[in-house]
Formats: sequence, structure tokens, C-alpha cells
Amino acid sequence: MRGFVGLVLAYLVLPILVVIPLSFTAGQLLVFPIPGYSLQWYEDFFTNPLWTGALWNSLLIGVATTILATILGTLAALGLHGSQFRLKPVVVALLITPLAAPVVIVAVATFYFFASINLVGTYLGVILAHTVLALPFVVITVTATLQSFDPNLTRAGASLGGTPVHVFRTVTLPIIAPGIISGALFAFVTSFDEIVVALFVASPQQRTLPRQIFSGVSESISPTIMAAAVVLLVISLGLMIVMEILRRRGERLAGRNR
Repeated sequence: MRGFVGLVLAYLVLPILVVIPLSFTAGQLLVFPIPGYSLQWYEDFFTNPLWTGALWNSLLIGVATTILATILGTLAALGLHGSQFRLKPVVVALLITPLAAPVVIVAVATFYFFASINLVGTYLGVILAHTVLALPFVVITVTATLQSFDPNLTRAGASLGGTPVHVFRTVTLPIIAPGIISGALFAFVTSFDEIVVALFVASPQQRTLPRQIFSGVSESISPTIMAAAVVLLVISLGLMIVMEILRRRGERLAGRNR
């Protein structure tokens, strides 16, 4: 089974790794064998305003989306955890609907709705659309962390005279922090890698890095696209490694609590 899983992963990952050597080519075309190695395309990526502007837009929109989705998702998870009301399944279904619905349907619906309120082609519109896509990841990760949370700890804090805000800041938040951080990282990766909604909602002024890569592939094939893809891959991979570290840390803390 492990060997089969390894073959499946290799089948999925190896084609992606092809972009790494191509990004260092000294030629003008994306061909194998590579005529030589050079950093000229990375230099073009970090000096060309078209690419640096797209990278800056992705970081700006990603950070804003992460903050908004983390706050709303954490509040939603806390509100749903332990509460019992008739419409709770409906609320949970609405929160995770963006995970089940095809992203192109979400993009089209978002475009028509934002067009009616003049949010198409604005940073706020892109951030709100990405927040809708990222919110389920925060809700799911924080909810999973709350499953191992002992509510008696908050009752103990309240019995000692702590206010709800003080108890949350000193008792609840440190325990569920790994889940919140993991959800925030998922939210950032979701926004940073998203392209379909950006194609519908964003204007050229809000062109993100994935959209710029898509435009580059559609209009003119340049090795700079490979350099941009490698930068995107490295950032996403780095965040996934951080999430794995946080997951293992959460498992160790849960083991100690048990």
C-alpha cells in the first residue's frame, strides 16, 4: 500500500517539478535539454513591475483574507461548538458550501452579486470573495481543535473570577492556538493560489500572481512564468511545512493533556 501511494504521489508531483529546472534555463524557449543555466528569469521576475505588482497584490489580498477569515471562522467555530439548536446543521452546511460547490459557480455568482453593488474590480471585492472560499478551512480546523478542548477549564477560570474575555485570552486561546494558526495558513494558501474568482472579480489593478501566470501562458510563453511558478510553489510548500509542524505540535499537546 505504501508503495502504491508513493507511485500515485510521484505521478501527481513529478510533472510539477519539471518547472524548477526550466526556470533556470539560459535560453529563450521552454525546451529540453536545457541549453544552459541562468538566473536571468528570476531577475526579470523580481524587477519587472508586472510581476512584482502581481506578487504584491497576492500578498496584500492573501494577508487581508487571512485576517478576516481567521476572525470570522474562529468566532463561528466557537459559537457552534457545544451549542445545540435546530438550525445548527443548516448553518454548518452554509459555512462549508464553498468546499462542495464548484469554484466556477461560486465565481460566477460572486461576479453577478458584486456587480450589483459595485464591488467588481475592487480590492475589497476580491478580499471578500476569497474570504468566502477560505472561511470553511478555518471553521473546520478550529472545530477539530475544539473537540479535544475540556470546557471545564473555562468554568474553572470563571469560578476564579475571570471575565469571559480574560478566560478566553488566558485559557481557551492558548489551547486552540495551533488550530487557529493552521486555519489561518490554509486561508492564506487558498487566497494566494486562487485564480478562478480572480479572473471574474479582479480588474488589472488587482491582478494576482496566479492570474498573471495564467495571462502569461495565454498571451506569450516566457521562462519568467516558470520562475513565477517556482516562487508560488516555494511559498505554498513552506506554508504546508509550517502547518505540518503545527499539527504535530497539537498532537503532542493533546497527548500530554490525555
